[in-house]
Amino acid sequence: MLRDILISMRPKQWYKNLVIFIGIVFSLNLLNFNLWINVILAFVAFCLLSGSIYIINDYLDIEKDINHPKKCKRPLASGRLKSSHALLFSIIFTIVAFSMTYAVNKSLFLISLVFFMLLLLYSIYLKNVIIVDILVISVGFVLRAVAGSLAIAVLVSPWLIICTFLLALFLAIGKRKHEIILLKDKAGTHRKILDGYSDDMLNQMTTITTAVLIMSYSLYTFFTQNIYMMITIPLAFYGIFRYMFLIQSKDMGGEPEMLFKDKGMIFSIIIWIVLVIGILYFIN
Repeated sequence: MLRDILISMRPKQWYKNLVIFIGIVFSLNLLNFNLWINVILAFVAFCLLSGSIYIINDYLDIEKDINHPKKCKRPLASGRLKSSHALLFSIIFTIVAFSMTYAVNKSLFLISLVFFMLLLLYSIYLKNVIIVDILVISVGFVLRAVAGSLAIAVLVSPWLIICTFLLALFLAIGKRKHEIILLKDKAGTHRKILDGYSDDMLNQMTTITTAVLIMSYSLYTFFTQNIYMMITIPLAFYGIFRYMFLIQSKDMGGEPEMLFKDKGMIFSIIIWIVLVIGILYFIN
């Protein structure tokens, strides 16, 4: 049962909560080990909240998943895991997560509460509302980034909010686009909301979001106190364009985590991280 509970929590999706660590890096507190405890607690708490929501989502979609060729193998849909047990563990994980965030500080507790309610609304209703679905996903990433800053009581930068939102929106649009390319006429049977999107619409949304994302990140590097951050612009461009290439040319855009299997993306991400840390902490 515990194994099925863990599977239902989808730990492969928890990488999204790594956004929480952005605050401690860009606030120049990476070497302040006293603050790492709060950030790690925030990360674990958000993983528990995410896992709890995934369990609830599977519970709400049992009837649909039973008739799905792949999702029917999920613990709840297959009947291996009882609904009562799943919901009980979901409640326990939620209580533990809120207790952890409250132990850090009240601000983190409030943002975690907003995060949980937003994802709950998404699972119940908002995931079926066109455009709102991708906006909610993007806001979820922003809440994670803000949580990371609140956990260590540092100022939440407007650049952090806008760049995180735009990057998450860019990835969400890319995922929808890939689903339509891959599934074509059967897209609506995979995800009902895909019937509301069209290839032309998503192309226009991608163009707008990409342009604003590139401009926002570039402006951040121009106006930050360390002008050497401009060196990272080409890598940011490469990562964005590489993702677009993968959506169009390879079966790797359906889930953003698949990008970590592409050597080009892995290389650019690693180099970008090394450059950012090196510039922020060792070059004045």
